[in-house]
Amino acid sequence: MSKPLNGIKIIDFTHVQAGPACTQMLAWFGADVIKVERPGSGDVTRAQLRDIPDADALYFTMLNSNKRSLTLDTKKPEGKIILEKMIRESDVMVENFGPGALDRMGFSWERIQELNPKMILASVKGFSEGHHYEDLKVYENVAQCAGGAASTTGWWDGPPTVSSAALGDSNTGMHLAIGILTAIIGRQQTGKGQKVAASMQDSVLNLCRVKMRDQLRLDKVGYLEEYPQYPHGTFSDVVPRGGNAGGGGQPGWVLKCKGWETDPNAYIYFTVQGHAWEPICDAIGKPEWKNDPNYTTAKARQPHIMDIFGTIEEWLKDKTKFEAVDILRKFDIPCSPVLSMKELLHDESLRKSGSIVEVPHKGRGSYFTVGSPIKFSDLKVEITGSPLLGEHSSEVLSELGYTKEAIADLLNAKVI
Repeated sequence: MSKPLNGIKIIDFTHVQAGPACTQMLAWFGADVIKVERPGSGDVTRAQLRDIPDADALYFTMLNSNKRSLTLDTKKPEGKIILEKMIRESDVMVENFGPGALDRMGFSWERIQELNPKMILASVKGFSEGHHYEDLKVYENVAQCAGGAASTTGWWDGPPTVSSAALGDSNTGMHLAIGILTAIIGRQQTGKGQKVAASMQDSVLNLCRVKMRDQLRLDKVGYLEEYPQYPHGTFSDVVPRGGNAGGGGQPGWVLKCKGWETDPNAYIYFTVQGHAWEPICDAIGKPEWKNDPNYTTAKARQPHIMDIFGTIEEWLKDKTKFEAVDILRKFDIPCSPVLSMKELLHDESLRKSGSIVEVPHKGRGSYFTVGSPIKFSDLKVEITGSPLLGEHSSEVLSELGYTKEAIADLLNAKVI
């Protein structure tokens, strides 16, 4: 099956998570992604958090499927020549080096344009170019704090809290992938390449736009009526942490179900959506609430919202999270079981849809990984195993015109 990005060649100079997540998704959709790695060691995640001695770690395999691996020492003259050849024949270079690293390698933007005016240079940055923190090294949790996520996550009487979701890393990779695809379409119109950058701070902030909305509202009226602090608590001049509140105008909370004493995930998320109020009353056996003036409108319910959740939790105490959701879904009530990673890993629906896939691997045997979150009517996304270190070096160099003898010489000289 022809894939939409067939014919797009990408030099992948990224490591760890944000960049590899970006290039992996492009590889899933057909791009030829050549991961350039340091000879002898490669991406640092190959060895991080190993579960099998001497095999590529899951950290690496789950972010580098469908790619080819080329080992290359770009500090050596022969390595620079190889990279020049690759730039001339490629469409995109993706990198997440520190500021100025490419320039020091001798591959400034101006030099790249000389080699290939159509090249798209895509970069993951911690902060946007020109930002007063642009020299700071940024990791996942740093980005969450810099982008506003941590300050608005957690409990109002506790410290800022980071999310386990990769808001700084994989999220930035997805933003950069959008930028790359946009630049490719732009090149079709202009014939020119361009620089594309996604900063981790900006990418987190983009996901926090509703919290920026709340800050603007707070500045105007001094309170936020959908937060648990309203109407009984107080507000400062910054958006507070709201615990498990819905945050979008629809009150919601995480509620205990049967077995919560021993199962840390025996909970559901329950949303009190306005149009669903009467079905909620019917579902939990409180028909009298439908005509009670203390409950008939969202504004009337807000002062009692925690008492409402307490009543719902009492209704839940003899039901598992799955039993509860099966009942509530019949009433069209927005809710979900709190699913653990183990439950998601073994979820039959996710495996059937390709959201969780089993992938063969030469070094570690088969492993399960996350598949494409994007589904197409005319594209079946096939996930293949991540490459062994330098697995495709000879293949890539052969495509660049190197003979077997020349490749052997480069190998002996430890260029590849």
